[in-house]
Amino acid sequence: MRLIVSRDLEEAARCAAGELARACAAAVAERGRACIALSGGRSPLRAFELFACSPLPWAAIVVAQVDERCVPADDGRRNLASLRTRLVEQGLLPRTNLLEMPVEVDDLERAADGYAALLRERLGPDGEFDVVQLGLGSDGHTASLVPGDPVLEIADRDVAITRPYQGTRRMTLTYARLRSARERLWLVTGGDKAAALAELLAGAGTSPAVRLTREPGVVVADRAASASPDS
Repeated sequence: MRLIVSRDLEEAARCAAGELARACAAAVAERGRACIALSGGRSPLRAFELFACSPLPWAAIVVAQVDERCVPADDGRRNLASLRTRLVEQGLLPRTNLLEMPVEVDDLERAADGYAALLRERLGPDGEFDVVQLGLGSDGHTASLVPGDPVLEIADRDVAITRPYQGTRRMTLTYARLRSARERLWLVTGGDKAAALAELLAGAGTSPAVRLTREPGVVVADRAASASPDS
């Protein structure tokens, strides 16, 4: 796994945005389109703003969600609102190219299967993302793959529903879908992530994120996150 250490949050955001733009441009040049998946949370928001300013053929780019809280549309914890604002309303991504996780329904398991079918339809025969952007929690979770959740053991589904975590259930891409991506881009910022990032880079420990270290990827981190957790 390749590590890029940035001076601060702004530089980390610019680096991550550049990595996303590079992967999209390469995919469009090679295959005529780019299919990516973006995570939620506060850390990547500035990166998404900068990514949205990239001179890309946006009509040829499809953006899916890595995960989403199963809460109403007007709930401020929803990841979708941030993606829609930055990429569609303030950017040039066509609204139909943002694949929204259907979390406002009663039958969430059926909705997860429906989102998996949508991904297969929109991503084409190979079904692979060109790049998946991931975050890292202080507890070692990534996407909404959290410690102790049965979803961690699912191997035959691309999308699943978690147990409640920090007050809500989540719809999330599973390991199977994350591992099939051509590239993985991790954006990790903040000193509270230092211990989890050290484990990720070492490929050691039992955290959910560590189970993806066998897959090649790029980690963009600020100095706080990349510092020794014992320093």
